[in-house]
Amino acid sequence: MAKPSDVRAKTVDELKDELVNLKKEQFNLRFQRATQQLENTSQVRKVRRDIARVKTVLAEKAAEAK
Repeated sequence: MAKPSDVRAKTVDELKDELVNLKKEQFNLRFQRATQQLENTSQVRKVRRDIARVKTVLAEKAAEAK
C-alpha cells in the first residue's frame, strides 16, 4: 500500500504510469474474483484505495498548476 507522502513525492508522469498499473492490477483482481481464483480478497480494496490516492494527488497537482 502506498503512503500519501510517497505518492505526493512523485511527478505527474510517474503518477499517471502508476495509475495505469493499478488499473491493470484491479482488472486482474476482478477477473480472478469472478473465476473464483482470488485468495486474498482484501487486495481488491487496497488497490481501489491506492487508485483513489493517486487520483487525489493528481487533482491536487492539477489545481496547483492553474
